[in-house]
Amino acid sequence: MHGPGSPGWLLVALCAATGAYCLLRMRSGVEEQRRTAGGEALMGFGMAAMAVPAAVLAPPRWAWAAYAAVFGAAAVRALWAARGSAGHLHHLMGACAMVYMAAVMAGGAHSEVPVLTGVLLLYFTAYVLWTGTRLVPVAAAGPAGGIRAPGWGDRLELAHACRLSMGIAMLAMLLTV
Repeated sequence: MHGPGSPGWLLVALCAATGAYCLLRMRSGVEEQRRTAGGEALMGFGMAAMAVPAAVLAPPRWAWAAYAAVFGAAAVRALWAARGSAGHLHHLMGACAMVYMAAVMAGGAHSEVPVLTGVLLLYFTAYVLWTGTRLVPVAAAGPAGGIRAPGWGDRLELAHACRLSMGIAMLAMLLTV
């Protein structure tokens, strides 16, 4: 991305850690959660790769086309999955944002479509605020006797924190486009 070095490396670390956690979430016993976690892991690692400061690694033009192709395929998959669950529409927006950023980076210039950048910034800002409110603690009872506590892949609050961090990272990346 076009941003400075230190924040770029922090963004790489955040996105890679989020992607790694999403890989752990793929161990869930619930198939839908595994699929969602896999898509989010792809997004996290893809964002980490795109956030590497250009002074360290300036990918060739074809790499941006490869990013666009991978996330274009992810967008089609998310669109297909959205038929059954509206929750996948966010994955569609994320994949489309990645395709958009890859296309802008392939051009080697700043965004030529500031309206689209603005719409994506508004969407991800609203998403981050909404997801943040879902992390506000509520009074909850612990697991009842004999019921096993959820594993790492099934902890909803960690999934929300993962999505929140990727939303914030997406905002940071869109601001540098």
